[in-house]
Amino acid sequence: MPEKIEARTLASVTIALVLWASAFAGIKAGLTGFGPGELALLRFGTASLVLLAYGFLTRMRMPRRADVGRLLAAGLFGITAYHLCLNFGETNVSASAASLIIASGPVFTAILAHMKLGERLTWWGWLGIAIAFSGVAVLTLGGSGGGLAFEPAAILVLAAAMSTAIYFVISKPLLDRYGALEFTSYCIWFGTLPMLVFLPGLVAQLPSASSSAISSALYLGVFPGAIAYVLYSHTLSKLPASIASSFLYVQPVTATVIAWLWIHEVPTLPTLVGGALALVGVGLTTARGRQRITT
Repeated sequence: MPEKIEARTLASVTIALVLWASAFAGIKAGLTGFGPGELALLRFGTASLVLLAYGFLTRMRMPRRADVGRLLAAGLFGITAYHLCLNFGETNVSASAASLIIASGPVFTAILAHMKLGERLTWWGWLGIAIAFSGVAVLTLGGSGGGLAFEPAAILVLAAAMSTAIYFVISKPLLDRYGALEFTSYCIWFGTLPMLVFLPGLVAQLPSASSSAISSALYLGVFPGAIAYVLYSHTLSKLPASIASSFLYVQPVTATVIAWLWIHEVPTLPTLVGGALALVGVGLTTARGRQRITT
């Protein structure tokens, strides 16, 4: 029997996804002043400082030694790999198209969660995933343009989608032992460390970067970075990974609208049709896709 989602959890994931959706346009804006790696470092360096200040004020506990390896892996896949692949991909892929490719992440998450976490979806859930993924296919094939099918940068964005699926599956057991703020802080700190290789480039690029590029990077760090990750960690602690990740299907619709308003990327008819299919699919998966465990 499907299990209903609490209002607080639904609010958390809604705010997180709106903020994450804005990141695709924000990355495009930030790339006007910084290289992909330098932008990622400035973004998550900012997020790290925000969370570090919070950690000091609240005397956040240190992670257990036994969990450090898993937390490091979560940071590497969810922060380092995901955001470097996405940033480098968006050098040649539009913001709306990138959000559509990322929307394939729940398919990988559902498969991994089925294999590694023993999670089960009802047949309604699998049908919802199929419908939503068909919407993503319509968007990608008909609404992205620019020869996306043969664009190597699109493969990097797909790799980002796979990385975030791995992150969700790694994260789920850890969120039974850590709060959303604690877990998010550890992941962002660990994930930012490898990005320090871009520090010399960031120092060189900062003086010539425009104020709009710098403000975009700072916005990415505080809102789609620190705040959205905390909110989504709360969601992931309350829902199976396969259900929590299925909300990502809604992201392309919001990302397309924000990209239209922010960086003037005009949505096409296939974008609207594919977005409608994605909404139907995610609604079906979240409303009727989760099996209630009975004892």
